[in-house]
Amino acid sequence: MTDIRSKTFLADLIRKYMPSREEMAKNKYLAPIAHRFLTPELWRFTRRSVPRGVALGLFAAFIVPVGQIFLAAFLALPARANVPLSALVTFVTNPFTIPFWLFVANRVGRFVLKVDQATGGAAQAEMQSGRWADVMWWVNGAGVTAFGFVVMSILSAATGYLLSSLVWRMLVMRKRKRRLGRMDAGHGRRLETSEG
Repeated sequence: MTDIRSKTFLADLIRKYMPSREEMAKNKYLAPIAHRFLTPELWRFTRRSVPRGVALGLFAAFIVPVGQIFLAAFLALPARANVPLSALVTFVTNPFTIPFWLFVANRVGRFVLKVDQATGGAAQAEMQSGRWADVMWWVNGAGVTAFGFVVMSILSAATGYLLSSLVWRMLVMRKRKRRLGRMDAGHGRRLETSEG
């Protein structure tokens, strides 16, 4: 069996740890959509599919606390994003990092939802009257954190898309420079041998 090496380290790493297309085709849960899910274009690393995969993976990682891998994979279908990369990126949120992300989401939610006391007016007075105590307790706790996750999912998806596009371009440019350098060196050697 030949060792297939890709053009990038990341692609090799993903292929090493992700199930192959054939293994996923045998999965009983994917059988109804396997024909669509396993098309080769969803598994290639291209300049368009990689940023889409990163963005969808980050979006799914923060928007849904459970089952984010499946959400990312299913979102990758209509977006024609890289499926293995979108599934891999969701591991940003995992059982070990979720306490940290809960804290960050709560802080982000509090920051975004911070209402100036002076501009609250009658609505602020109504909420502090006590009739809304249960609702306010929930909003102050879980609601703020949930809203923080929504904000983080949107911002991280946009940032991930832009950064992965930038990194992809830098890698392509570096590879192109190396190739041109090798071509120049080879051309210089051919000129020396033809002159000598």
